[in-house]
Amino acid sequence: MNLRSFLLTVTTVFTVSGLFAQANILNAKSPEEIGVRTAAQRAIDNDKPLEYGYVDDRDILFSKMVWEKIDLDERANFPLYYPIDTNNIGVDRRCLYDVLMKSIKEGRIENIYDDSYFKTKRTLQDIQASLVKVDTTELGIEQLNAGEELSAEYIDRRDITAADIMEYRIKGLWYFDKRQAEMKYRLLGIAPVAPDVNFIDSENPDLVELFWVFFPDAREVLHEAKSFNNKNSSMPFSFDHVLNSRRFSAVIYKEENVQEDRQIKDYVSQNALMQLLESERIKDKIRDFELDMWTY
Repeated sequence: MNLRSFLLTVTTVFTVSGLFAQANILNAKSPEEIGVRTAAQRAIDNDKPLEYGYVDDRDILFSKMVWEKIDLDERANFPLYYPIDTNNIGVDRRCLYDVLMKSIKEGRIENIYDDSYFKTKRTLQDIQASLVKVDTTELGIEQLNAGEELSAEYIDRRDITAADIMEYRIKGLWYFDKRQAEMKYRLLGIAPVAPDVNFIDSENPDLVELFWVFFPDAREVLHEAKSFNNKNSSMPFSFDHVLNSRRFSAVIYKEENVQEDRQIKDYVSQNALMQLLESERIKDKIRDFELDMWTY
């Protein structure tokens, strides 16, 4: 009986997981039916982001706030970067930046800020200056000087797109829950980082944080959007799962400290190797706290 129940459970899991790829792809009689879920499929797929458990402040024995960089040039982070060209790909596949921007424009993500401390709230109109550059060509300036109306062909518009995103920066809290007796991580914010739009076509432009999203507010949206699973395309991971389970490669660039939360590069300057080692030292310090709890 136990074996029978186990086999039934496995069969059910694989049947349900198959629905998360392109719905109805094996039963569709025309391309238009691909991705259209039946009522039964929608009932099965009635899921939500896994809710965070309540953590009382008295249960936090130790905590450390850290800021990390997710470099999109690393292969492990490709699911957050691609696809950048969506002209020849299905509407069900979008990169993290496109998901965030679409949700902000539709008003589904409301809590966006100018920095990682979430003090100054911004709107889409407020952040347009960092997303779009509109310039007039020399011929357009001559046209204006001659008293003529500026032609649209003499206006250069440059938008930040998904292809321009170089990295993501995240802010999270590592804490030791004494009730659960384990070290845990809670992601609090995420920011796309791109070259300054005003100097984006120049050599070595400075990278800027476009905006910060308060992560708990975006979980519903990120749970609905799926990233590509290179090992099994029938089971894509939601962006909420990818970020919460830390299925990415990141490097700590700052921790909360007495020197006004200064970055590693501020006290380990012009030495990339030593900066990386300092980042690992901070990570080991957090990890060792949990190990030391069980050392007698």
